[in-house]
Parts: sequence; C-alpha cells; structure tokens
Amino acid sequence: MQIGSYKLKNKLIVAPMAGVTDRPFRQLCKKMGAGMAVSEMVSSNSLLWGSKKTQRRANHDGEVSPISVQIAGADPKMLATAAQYNVDQGAQIIDINMGCPAKKICNVMAGSALLKDEKLVEKILYSVVRSVNIPVTLKIRTGWDQQNKNALTVAKIAENEGIQALAIHGRTRACAYRGNAEYHTIAAVKAAVNIPVIANGDISTPEKAKQVLDFTKADAIMIGRAAQGRPWIFREIDHYLNTGQHLPPPEVREIHTVLIDHLNDLYHFYGEYSGIRIARKHIAWYTKGLVGSARFRHTLNQLQTSEEQLSETDYFFTQLSDYNKHLHYIEEERPLPYELNQ
Repeated sequence: MQIGSYKLKNKLIVAPMAGVTDRPFRQLCKKMGAGMAVSEMVSSNSLLWGSKKTQRRANHDGEVSPISVQIAGADPKMLATAAQYNVDQGAQIIDINMGCPAKKICNVMAGSALLKDEKLVEKILYSVVRSVNIPVTLKIRTGWDQQNKNALTVAKIAENEGIQALAIHGRTRACAYRGNAEYHTIAAVKAAVNIPVIANGDISTPEKAKQVLDFTKADAIMIGRAAQGRPWIFREIDHYLNTGQHLPPPEVREIHTVLIDHLNDLYHFYGEYSGIRIARKHIAWYTKGLVGSARFRHTLNQLQTSEEQLSETDYFFTQLSDYNKHLHYIEEERPLPYELNQ
C-alpha cells in the first residue's frame, strides 16, 4: 500500500475517530502493527488554531511516519489554509473529512454533508490538493442516504483532482453506524478508479479483514471502533493475512502492561486532570467483558488522581485468576450504573 511517496508496512490503517485517535492512541496502534493512523479531525476554522485542544491535535512529537492529519470544514480556502498550517506542524499526509455523520459537523455542511454538493466537493479538493506539496487523501461515505448514493461519482472527482487515496466507510450519512456495511459499493468504486481505495466499516476480526479485502479488492482496510481497547487487533490481522494462521490472544498480563503504559501516556499528554477523565473510556474498553469489570469501572469513575487510577487498575488486574493466561472474555455481571465522563 503506497500513498504518494510513503510506502506503508502493511494494509492496516487506524480510522480517524474524534476523541480517540489522539497521539498516544496513534502511537500505540502503530506499535501494535498498524501501517498508518489518521488523526482525529482538526477544524479548518482559523479562530480555533490558538486553542489548546487544536494545538494538542496538531502535536506529532515522536510519532512514527507517515503522519496523516485529517482536516474538516466546508470552505475551500479555509481548508487549503488549514492544510498548509498542518504541514507546517509536521503533517506528511493531509486527509479531508467528508465522512463524519455527526450532526454538529453536518449542520455546518462539513463532513458527510458535503456529499450533497458535488460541485463544492470538486472545489474543495482542487483547492487543498494545490495548496500543499504532500499527498492529499479523502474519506467519504457511500452517500447521503439510501436514495442518494454517489460514492462512485465523488471517487471519480477525487481521482481527477489529484487525491492519492480514498477511504470509504460503507454506510450512508443517514445510516450513521447502524446496519451492515455496503462492501459492494466499495468494490464498485475500486473497479472504477485507479487510485488506492481503503475499505472501512465493521472490520473486527482477522477473518472479516480477509473477506473484505478479497471481496472489494481494496488496497487496504481501515479499522476504527474494533481497535478501542484492543490495539493488538492490528498484529492479529497482519499475521492472519500473511500466514492464514491465528496468533494466540494476548495474555491478561500483557493487557495490564499495555493499559498502564497507555494511561501514563495520556497523563503526560493531557495533564493529570484531563488525562484521568479521558483515560476512563479507554479503561472501560480494555476491561469490558472481564470478570468483575463493571464494578471496577464504577469504582474507577469516582477516583480523582492518576495515582489512585493506576493503583486501582493494578489491583483489578492482579486479582484476576487468569492473569498469566491468554485473554478470554466471560459473560459480564449485571453492571452498576456509571458514566464515562471526559
């Protein structure tokens, strides 16, 4: 899989996910076998560039190449300026978001709402591609709703305007994350264009990854929600694609180590106050399905310091009877009420 001059080590890409694919998560997924990770989207609104949140999202210190940064917006000039800004901050690939289904994004005619206006799509791609001297990629959905699917038309526009790779989430904007992904649409796009196509949607196992690649003939796959709390999915899929064999699941001891390292990275990156709150959702993802995890998460949500959070996490894992065994999930106990606050 190659994007511009960047040859990826495999066909596995981490999907951009708001509030998830920050630098600590991207680095972890790359360490666990992902060939590339796309950042959570950065607004093209220049008024936001001075905010701590935006500066943090543009922080790629120590990140393994290639560094792909996703930008979002609806104004061609502002998006071009945002692309230039992120190149100055270290971006090596610019990705344009035309796939986000969130209402707050679509309500300002950004994200997947752009698929309604093919002329505007063309203007945006023309403007951004010509504003930077690095590869520009695009992420889309299959269309706006079931009656308005135009992925094929948008893909051809993208190819004509110089987009160097196209990721497609196999659902419409109206579908959000419901229903099954439309791999037949991705296959049709792949057959119609000559740029790399990346298949996205519902890829959660090594077998599913191979099935999607075989069916769509896509050049790569993009994995999002399935990697939450399970970053080792990339090494599992890579091994299966290369050998046809399954790696054993991680030992509980390894999950403990990976999680503790991830938590420390979050505290360092965000500071203690924000770090412990952002960490809560990651801890929930890592431990979901493990015996006693519902009660553990309820307790954890009350803790206010990183020292307490780390100590409680250590205690939870070392009490597991299968600590030195490979991971296996059980039917979770009736959960106590809790919220994952950020």
